[in-house]
Amino acid sequence: MKRTAFLATALVLLSGMVSAQQAAQSKTTQPAQHAVASQAQSKLLPYQDAKLPVEQRITDLLQRMTLAEKLAMLGTDPTVPRLGIVGTNHVEGLHGLALGGPGGWGGRGLVTPTTQFPQSHGLGQTWDPDLLRQAAAEEAYETRWAYNKFHKGGLVVRAPNADLSRDPRWGRTEESYGEDPFLVGTLATAYTEGLQGNDAKTWMTSSLLKHFLANSNEDGRDGSSSNFDDRLFHEYYSVPFRMAIEDGHANAMMTSYNSWNKVPMGANPVLHAVVMKQWGFDGIICTDAGALGNMVRASHTYANNAEAAAAAIHAGINQFLENATPSVQEALKQGLIPEAEIDSNLRGVFRVMIRLGMLEPAASDPYSRIGTEAQANGSVDDPWWLEKNKALARKVTDESIVLLKNEGALLPLKAASIKSLAVIGPLADKVALDWYSGTPPFAVTPLEGIRARVGKNVTVTTSDGADSATAAELARKADVAVVIIGNHPTCDAGWAKCPLPSDGKEAIDRKTLTLAQEDLAKAVFAANPKTVVVLQASFPFTTTWTQENVPAILMMTHNSEEQGDGVADVLFGDYNPAGRLSQTWVASMDQLPPMMDYDIRNGRTYMYLSSKPLYAFGYGLSYTKFAYSNLRVSSGHLAKDGTVTVSVDVKNTGARAGDEVVQLYVAHVGSAVARPLEELKGFRRVAIRAGETKTVAIPLKTSLLAYWDGTAMTVEKDSVELRVGGSSDAIALRKQISVGE
Repeated sequence: MKRTAFLATALVLLSGMVSAQQAAQSKTTQPAQHAVASQAQSKLLPYQDAKLPVEQRITDLLQRMTLAEKLAMLGTDPTVPRLGIVGTNHVEGLHGLALGGPGGWGGRGLVTPTTQFPQSHGLGQTWDPDLLRQAAAEEAYETRWAYNKFHKGGLVVRAPNADLSRDPRWGRTEESYGEDPFLVGTLATAYTEGLQGNDAKTWMTSSLLKHFLANSNEDGRDGSSSNFDDRLFHEYYSVPFRMAIEDGHANAMMTSYNSWNKVPMGANPVLHAVVMKQWGFDGIICTDAGALGNMVRASHTYANNAEAAAAAIHAGINQFLENATPSVQEALKQGLIPEAEIDSNLRGVFRVMIRLGMLEPAASDPYSRIGTEAQANGSVDDPWWLEKNKALARKVTDESIVLLKNEGALLPLKAASIKSLAVIGPLADKVALDWYSGTPPFAVTPLEGIRARVGKNVTVTTSDGADSATAAELARKADVAVVIIGNHPTCDAGWAKCPLPSDGKEAIDRKTLTLAQEDLAKAVFAANPKTVVVLQASFPFTTTWTQENVPAILMMTHNSEEQGDGVADVLFGDYNPAGRLSQTWVASMDQLPPMMDYDIRNGRTYMYLSSKPLYAFGYGLSYTKFAYSNLRVSSGHLAKDGTVTVSVDVKNTGARAGDEVVQLYVAHVGSAVARPLEELKGFRRVAIRAGETKTVAIPLKTSLLAYWDGTAMTVEKDSVELRVGGSSDAIALRKQISVGE
């Protein structure tokens, strides 16, 4: 199959260029990487001895370091050459390790291809934590491979994004798993677990959560404040971070640019008071790039960088994504911080390094041979070229695709009965990469995937849609037209620039949800009523006309190396779609509160939206049908600190196998305080054969029903209605239970 042009030409050249440049790079990095090992040949120093308690090792190390060495460690490369300590940089990895891509991660001009999955928003649409755990584990393996074999990147992976997409206008919606805290928290926990691995002692990589907290506006983000009360902090915005830390054992985190209630997150006392003291976090907390200066110039919270640096260190920051040494030095000089506080903060960095096996001989690191064995035996089979990796990327892509409409059962298409097919649109022959993407080893466009699937017996014509009259004529002559439209994830433009008001990305929010390219769908549909629209989108649109008129609609996100094969799988029924929306698609921007209103109780998300959306949270169709019956609960009363099991029988009543995403929502009946209309508290993605019935069991803990009473999360004596179905607006069965003492 033909590969996209940037890979077909670039990778041939890169194979020679990269090996030469990496060989040159390894000459300088190799001695440092073996410094601990060579010292270990004589006698281990206490900080290198894995048999000693962690805090004792860190104390020994801090006592050996100079102040200058400590200040240098406050960046993202905690290397201490004099002591033979090699630190590890951060790498981007929201949906695959990024050592290339549009952002030039890993160094411009020096690209290492890596497996690329769909955008995080697409990962969220799988509703499949086990699959995300697998994808993250592969990313971690490739991260170790690149680090060991090519001496590139680092072992602290900036992923997952645990922010909530509370508003579809947010430019970085693509980076979030969705709008619901339980869903995002569950998926963030799974991704964290996959990145860190299952070795009891050593992590494969360290997951670094971002961006804490309530970071969902781009316009003015450097100095904006997200204002809401403590109850929303504990019940909504912080939930995914807490789950990934408490359940997934994440121990690295990035703070966001914005303030919360006028206090910059990079210096917010909540880091100590809640994240550390209540959640048990004791690792890396870093600022975002440039955040130190923003606290002075944008939010105007501090008079100068020295005061800002002192406030950040007081809050627990131990890594800055900029050169903060002069500012910290000045803070020390002015007596704003003592050296002992820097020592205390740096302990968090060393705890992560110890979990990564970086302060002891390489021989004791279970991951030290990843990549090096291939280098030693001359293997060229880097993991991103393996068939199993391609298969995993394809499976994730398949699972992420949402069937929004299928009137008249136009889908799946039957290749045997089609003689001609028109594939139309600006995204028809493109795999658009986003800012945090790496460079995939190959990329299959939708046009390529469709052509490969139908073979030579079907004539496939194509147009980018720039001339709608030409596109309409192609559609008129074809048996079926497939229109592929949406946004470009980088807006195909420079920093903070988006020519189309409906597009957005980092540093710029969307100004409208109206998809300009919908006019192309109108022209094609007028020429051929057998039209399928594929929305390749990073975020929701108000495509009301398409929903009302076009018979079949699919939605998928960008960036997957298997983009084309995935869409072909679903179009032709080789895969039965079961993706579910992880964010509400409003019918109109009139349904949204003002962008900077962070109080979601004023009508945001499915939990508080009272009007009918275009597509509901959790929505997604299938090529088969499912019937729910026999809802039961292990107990009619959920005691304080208890758990009940909610069970339901789900039957596939159609003629083909498929996945159903069983969703459990709760609605409080007698609460003394205002509660959401309903809240997701459990889900399972289940494969069910045609005619088969499966019992799906979902646990429900009392703690998931708690609310913030001003001092703590409290479970009140209450009645709760359990709601089970295939979407937030498609509840099949209901049952009440009592809760509390």
